[in-house]
Amino acid sequence: MDVAPGALKIGATGGKLTTVKVSDKSGKEVPGTIAADGSSWTPSAGLAVGTAYQVSAMAADANGAVATADSSFTTLTPAALAKASDNVDDNATYGVGMIVSVEFSKDVANKDAVAKGITFETDNGTAVKGHWFDDRRLDFRPEEYWKPGTKVTVQYRLKSVEIAPGVYGTDRDEPFTIGRSKVSTVDAAAHRMTVAENGASSDIDITSGSDEHPTWNGTMVVMSKEGTVRMQSSTLPGMTGSPYDLQVPHSMRLTTTGTYVHGNYWSGGAFGEDNVSHGCVGLRDVKGGGDSTTMGKFYADSLVGDVVIVKNSVKKETLDPANGLSGWNVPWSKW
Repeated sequence: MDVAPGALKIGATGGKLTTVKVSDKSGKEVPGTIAADGSSWTPSAGLAVGTAYQVSAMAADANGAVATADSSFTTLTPAALAKASDNVDDNATYGVGMIVSVEFSKDVANKDAVAKGITFETDNGTAVKGHWFDDRRLDFRPEEYWKPGTKVTVQYRLKSVEIAPGVYGTDRDEPFTIGRSKVSTVDAAAHRMTVAENGASSDIDITSGSDEHPTWNGTMVVMSKEGTVRMQSSTLPGMTGSPYDLQVPHSMRLTTTGTYVHGNYWSGGAFGEDNVSHGCVGLRDVKGGGDSTTMGKFYADSLVGDVVIVKNSVKKETLDPANGLSGWNVPWSKW
């Protein structure tokens, strides 16, 4: 018979269970417990899907008569699998603000079980917690920024977790490392960015979003380093001012909706003096991008997962924590 991985329960009638052994074909036993009244045995964890098991049980009645029974069963083969994709590459190095964002290919019905099926092993005991943004997206982070040098392994144990009716996941491990600390704070009103890296700090002249297209306030994280990106005014909702179509060098994405920190070679003397961008943070650069420019150096030294904080922007709306890897804007008590 086919049994759902979480549905196994072995019972006894007319007596009490004394021993129960459940094992797979390799002889590996399934841990479990007998109820205090001896009426049933349940496994302490879900069984593997599509797997054959042997059961050997012994029970005794009130007169001391002992009975044994042997049986077998196979757990069901999933009707469908849900893929869990994330933003982590094996053995990569990320910044201290890295948030692991998991996207499922199907809506998740059993969110508690799924969240428990994804765990983080760290070499320094850093605790990590998940937060659901919708029925498919689950982000993970610690309470505070990661400690530099932390070694992390994301452990997916979803093969035996019913994600939705008849739908299960898969198992895998993903190791990565946290690099040096780099937190950049943009003061939009002062047109300056302070970069704190490994205990040292430096100030950089910048230009951020204009009053018509202000930059988001809040804590953002570098999602990706994208090199040269074509940016067009035609893609910007509510665009005002002169149209543009630019090849923008040294572009690093901060939000899903298109906020970047990038090189800027067209704004003349605005750096440190005025905010003239359409929402991005611009640093001095040259057309095509230069390795020795302010932005070229900043880009080369940046990691996915680095933190960029913007304050004193005139923008009134609050940055949506689901916009990019912006979960640091959610208090830990609500995460």
